[in-house]
Amino acid sequence: MKQPALAHNDIETAPALDDEGSLPALSGAIGWLNSAPLDRKSLHGKVVLVDFWTYTCINSLRPLPYVKHWAEKYKGAGLVVIGVHTPEFSFEKDSVNVANAVRDLQVTYPVAIDSDHRIWDAFQNEYWPAQYLIDGEGKIRYHHFGEGDYGKMERVIQELLEQNGATDVDARIAFISAAGIEAAPGSDVESPETYIGYARAENFASPGRVAEDSPREYKLPASLSLNHWGLEGSWNVGGESAVLQTVPGKIAFRFYSRDLHLVLSPSENGRPIRFKVTLDGVAPGNNCGSDCGLDGTGEVREPRLYQLIRQKGQIQDHTFEIEFLDPGVQALDFTFG
Repeated sequence: MKQPALAHNDIETAPALDDEGSLPALSGAIGWLNSAPLDRKSLHGKVVLVDFWTYTCINSLRPLPYVKHWAEKYKGAGLVVIGVHTPEFSFEKDSVNVANAVRDLQVTYPVAIDSDHRIWDAFQNEYWPAQYLIDGEGKIRYHHFGEGDYGKMERVIQELLEQNGATDVDARIAFISAAGIEAAPGSDVESPETYIGYARAENFASPGRVAEDSPREYKLPASLSLNHWGLEGSWNVGGESAVLQTVPGKIAFRFYSRDLHLVLSPSENGRPIRFKVTLDGVAPGNNCGSDCGLDGTGEVREPRLYQLIRQKGQIQDHTFEIEFLDPGVQALDFTFG
């Protein structure tokens, strides 16, 4: 991550702040990372930013450079940042997986592991990401759902810190140019998040119906329409994911965006899964993502989001294909940016 550039004071103004109720209990966490358990009593007198996220969600990952920056910049002025990790997929409930992700993403502020969604439910939250700002009296004063509006969020942080008695609060606003998977999305995205498990799958184009929870041989169609996808090989498609039974196995998607990501998990025995990516039938070259080489090769070593394509030139629609060279991979979700 590059160091943030700092803007003049008049770039953003803080929105009106309301009393949205008291900070709910944080006792539902099954564990904490980077901190002893925090509660309303220990947080009283602090301005608190609660960030609901999950580590395979691209929309949760892209705000992280800002959240990390605010945690460091305003720590001395009395801000406490708490990441509440609430899982979407089954493997995200595993505390070890969450701890590994927190380490790899260099998150150093406290993280509550909310694997049972108890904190999520206490906030009546419905979104990843979601940010809530709490004043020194324990009242929620502002919330934001989704990406963006970082300048407004930072202005609210500054205002609440000043209301709480902090002096000499740096009034500059950060603009952060992040790299890799945390980079801001491209401006030309026409492909939606697409789940592979049958519970939420759409636009499946392989001939025949999905055999739910049962192995079946699939074939890719001769061509794919935009935002349609298909399987080839022997796959067992469950409600959450498709699991490759034998090699070879392929997934293809016709997409239009700068970036293509795929949530993948290795086999149950934990052995790495080799893969090879192509773009319109050839190696991606300079259009490869951070998780594969110029020749399209890579490995699935842990359950997470993999960035497989980042187009470097003019954005066009392409047919993405990934071939797995080992059985057992779990494929869950496409996202774009």
